[in-house]
Amino acid sequence: MSVSATVVSAPATSIKNLPVNLFASVMGLSGLALAWRSAGSAFGAPAGISNAMGAFAVLVFIALAIGYLVKWQRFPDAVKQEFAHPISSNFFGTVTIGVLLLSSVVDVWSPSLRVLLWTVASAATLVLAVIIVSRLLNGKVPLSNVVPAWLIPGVATLDIAVAGGTLHMPWAHELNLLGAGVGTMLAVVFLVMIFSRLVQGDPLPLPMTPSLMILIGPFAVGFLAYVNLTGRVDGFAAMLFYFAVFLFVVLAGRVFRPSVPFSPGWWAISFPLAALANAALAYAMVSDSLALAGLAIALLAFLTVAITVLTVRTLHWLWTGRLLSA
Repeated sequence: MSVSATVVSAPATSIKNLPVNLFASVMGLSGLALAWRSAGSAFGAPAGISNAMGAFAVLVFIALAIGYLVKWQRFPDAVKQEFAHPISSNFFGTVTIGVLLLSSVVDVWSPSLRVLLWTVASAATLVLAVIIVSRLLNGKVPLSNVVPAWLIPGVATLDIAVAGGTLHMPWAHELNLLGAGVGTMLAVVFLVMIFSRLVQGDPLPLPMTPSLMILIGPFAVGFLAYVNLTGRVDGFAAMLFYFAVFLFVVLAGRVFRPSVPFSPGWWAISFPLAALANAALAYAMVSDSLALAGLAIALLAFLTVAITVLTVRTLHWLWTGRLLSA
């Protein structure tokens, strides 16, 4: 009797339930690896920390890619539904952003692999942006569907310049400018719409609360893209950075609350925080300000703790079957 009850109550696990938004973990882990690499340049942090985290990010991406390909093969309708969904479809941008960031991660091991990954991911990112924006222009979009996740495909194009801004191929500069231009304009348009929805519409459902941190992305990522393209941290870059810090302060109290339940959606906080930490480290390296250095160290520490907690809790969900349960 008890055995039967146990079987009935056990969660039904299936690769069909692997969510595409879990690829945000690759973004966060890669961003953390790159942040520790910058910490090595700025403060002498051991290179082994960055390399180990980068290797882990690569392994996570491979595992997720295999899992999602299996899902695509066995349950193609589930993938089609996810890609057609007005909200979850935006998270396909986490796949291309993840590969863009991994291209920077693997640079220390294989510069040629970096160029290959960056080129393929840049093309995929631009194609995805065209698809997502084209859908929105069909009209009749409910206000409830205007969410921070809209920014992901737009921010993805900014990441082309973040990951490839230092590449020296003759055509790379123009591709970086294309990505930065598309990302900047989409970020402006989407931010206006999203802020309007957040101010005038109903609050986001509680499970979607962590996605508020995505609002930091256009400013922190914009800082990194701009600095890569111009080769300097000027007043405009500084304003982008400080507004990202301001948004972090505003949003932290709304996101980091015990009442917000854990789910894979929490990984939405990882890359915005990683981008902010990387921006702070980049700013600190060209500044003599002890306050900026302290802020960079604090953000790196916060990011490291956050990613560690997310990783442990996600692995626990996987172990207990909840990650792939219906």
